[in-house]
Amino acid sequence: MRIALDAAQAAAEAGEAPVGAVVRDPASGEIIAVGANRPVGAHDPTAHAEIVALREAGRKLGNYRLTDLELFVTLEPCAMCAGAISHARIGRLVFGAEDAKGGAVVHGPRFFELATCHWRPTVEGGVLAQESAELLRGFFRTRRGKQV
Repeated sequence: MRIALDAAQAAAEAGEAPVGAVVRDPASGEIIAVGANRPVGAHDPTAHAEIVALREAGRKLGNYRLTDLELFVTLEPCAMCAGAISHARIGRLVFGAEDAKGGAVVHGPRFFELATCHWRPTVEGGVLAQESAELLRGFFRTRRGKQV
């Protein structure tokens, strides 16, 4: 999760919402891919950190199925990202801060609980949640012109 937080910080420095993601092989401990939010810079509404990391992992492994791999992300995934996680067949999702407005795992549609969800990862939330949330709060406070 620390690597995901570093990626989130890099996103913030690039003017993107500070969200970072890491795909890891739990068997070897190898980091397969790292992603950071980049929808603004890439002019791509789908360039969320999770999607960036999943795409890179798929390219690196030569397979769109990322079965049994782990995805660490600093913020609860949205519905789009939850769908991609399911399609990729990620084995374990670990996220930091909850997202009451845009999250789709423990908030909103609770995507992995839907009958139409064909693959459900193991989910663990709240890992380094305070640091993840503080990074987001500080970024948006600064963007809104308030004192940090």
